[in-house]
Amino acid sequence: MPEYRTQNQYSTSVGLVYIFNLIVGTGALTLPAVFARSGWLLGIFVITILALISFITATFVIEAMASANAITHWNKIQDQKRNSADHEPSNSDSEDTPLVSQLLQNRRRSGRGSPDFASSRYYVIDEKMEMGEMATIFFDKLGTSLFYICLIVYLYGDLSIYATAIGKSMADVACTHQPVNISCNETIPDSAVCWEGLYYNRMDAYRMFLTAFITILGPFVFFNVQKTKYLQLITSGMRWIAFSFMILYALRILIVSGPRNSPPAVALVGIPGLFGVCVYSFMCHHSLPALVAPITNKMNINRSLSFDYILIALFYLLLALTGTFAFQHLDDLYTLDFSPRGNGFCSKTDNTLLLISEYYLAVFPVFTLSTSFPVIAITLKNNLQSLFLGSDNSTYNYFIREILFPILAIFPPYAIAMTTKNLKVLVGLTGSFAGVGIQYLLPTFLVYYARKKTNSVIGLGVRNKFMSPFAGQHWLSFVVIWACACMILVSFHLYEQWIYSKYT
Repeated sequence: MPEYRTQNQYSTSVGLVYIFNLIVGTGALTLPAVFARSGWLLGIFVITILALISFITATFVIEAMASANAITHWNKIQDQKRNSADHEPSNSDSEDTPLVSQLLQNRRRSGRGSPDFASSRYYVIDEKMEMGEMATIFFDKLGTSLFYICLIVYLYGDLSIYATAIGKSMADVACTHQPVNISCNETIPDSAVCWEGLYYNRMDAYRMFLTAFITILGPFVFFNVQKTKYLQLITSGMRWIAFSFMILYALRILIVSGPRNSPPAVALVGIPGLFGVCVYSFMCHHSLPALVAPITNKMNINRSLSFDYILIALFYLLLALTGTFAFQHLDDLYTLDFSPRGNGFCSKTDNTLLLISEYYLAVFPVFTLSTSFPVIAITLKNNLQSLFLGSDNSTYNYFIREILFPILAIFPPYAIAMTTKNLKVLVGLTGSFAGVGIQYLLPTFLVYYARKKTNSVIGLGVRNKFMSPFAGQHWLSFVVIWACACMILVSFHLYEQWIYSKYT
């Protein structure tokens, strides 16, 4: 019996809270700015549609998990039959015979020979199947390699976003010089002096804090560090305190002072950026197996997951709408609009509690993202080793295993973050390309090949009780076409921006 089933099981409601906390993270902090640039009406439409498509592919992952468990159980039964001393050879015992035929033949006399019994016996989720394991079961070698490449690119983008957000937050809090020619509703340029009397500008300060952060937390990638339950609870509590304050403060501005901004209803130029951020903001698919497997009662998991997605979409809309209308200008990282020198605060406050809250929000990304950074870095290191060294890397020397790959996991995100602090671009690129692969394409191809393999191995007579509500072939085609169209749209937008910057 898997260890998590006896030690780490939890109820459906607890599992949905974990999924909620996993989805609502860094992406939510970059959502208000791109939402305002795309227009409030268009933003509502895009968030709703992308939430729906993300839910569709999440149900694909759950169905693929059940199929992977069924194939694993089938393989175990075949091994037991080969090793059984009492086995009597017959035509129905061939390894090529679908499992349902064997199952129905053996259990017809006991009254348990129905496809529903086979479904409850084999289509279960009692073993955690990570996406890499499912890719190994259902894909060939090339498909498995493409999966790891897509996941690694996404993790590189994730670490770059985390490092940039932390360095940017620390520099914004630490820099005390306010240029006289810059109003509180304007963004302070990177070339502005950070501290009075010193020659370091804000970009220099950002790079210093970024380097300090990587120096402190980067070495953890050389070890095997895992998140603890209590650390997750603490960071979850800090997250909800911060998000609640941001929403309540923006609502207070709207009630007391009225809207400070009049964004357009529709601005098509903002669609590519909003799409990339939304894809990143609804990402949970790479970690969904680890959160779903320990749930005790999974019979209504798709229905419960739909409630989670509806709640998250409403939360995102509330966060984005209040921020869009409450602040005249929005920073790429929403928490910086609440800092003591942020764009949303045009006057100093004498309220000590409010001042503490402002500083708390300003450094909020530092606390929450710092706890996840080492874990993601270790995950990236492990996937790099799986891609280049294979499952058994003990044959390689110590330098390659323990030195080279940890450096390869940390240095590229650090180099990217040193080059740019533009979170909108980083989140947009990560979500629009690697995010599309992980969230849209991979679940779709997984469930497609899972259905083909289970039908040929287990048989058509056994129903997968975890089958996605979007089981039709047209849904698979729709998701693939949508993903390709979105990547083409974003690529064309990036090309236009490059041409514009080159000739202006």
